[in-house]
Amino acid sequence: MTAIKYLIELFLHIDKNLAIVIAKFGGWSYGILSWVIFMETGLVVTPFLPGDSLLFAAGALSARGSFEIGWLCPMLLTAVLLGDNVNYWVGRYIGPRAFGGKIKLLKKEYLDKTQTFYAKHGGKAVILARFVPIVRTFAPFVAGVGKMKYIKFLGFSLTGACLWVTLFLWGGFYLGNIPVIKNNFALGGINSSIILRRYPQ
Repeated sequence: MTAIKYLIELFLHIDKNLAIVIAKFGGWSYGILSWVIFMETGLVVTPFLPGDSLLFAAGALSARGSFEIGWLCPMLLTAVLLGDNVNYWVGRYIGPRAFGGKIKLLKKEYLDKTQTFYAKHGGKAVILARFVPIVRTFAPFVAGVGKMKYIKFLGFSLTGACLWVTLFLWGGFYLGNIPVIKNNFALGGINSSIILRRYPQ
């Protein structure tokens, strides 16, 4: 039971524990990271997963050679686009019935918040929502519920995904090269360089 609890904690706070994940899983970390980003983007039941902080942490660790950013960037872009598409089509076919109260993780307030966001920003909300936690998870779903034209949604989704992944991943990459951040960037209060020395890949 302790091992299961540890894995759940590691997974839910993967942004803070990313160096540990890399040390333990090596090359599989690319897939784990992509899967988390897919779920945070594509499944309305997991809006609590990290997004911005995870991308930034991945970029910072890429600057140290823990990831090959040339591989990581397209993988994460693909994960975001797949997540958006799954979310859109689920919203299109299931709609607001999913928020009837039977599934506790699907809170009506999240849906209302996203619908308000759409009312204020229109179609470009798909792009803007990418930078708002929780709203970004529900934006594709609401676009599907509202039956936004798919080609229009896809254009917004592609633009938002490229901006989000590029800004946070490469932002972390370049900030990770600044000596003061490179030497002191901590994940979960533990210096990642210490972890990587203790648990080599």
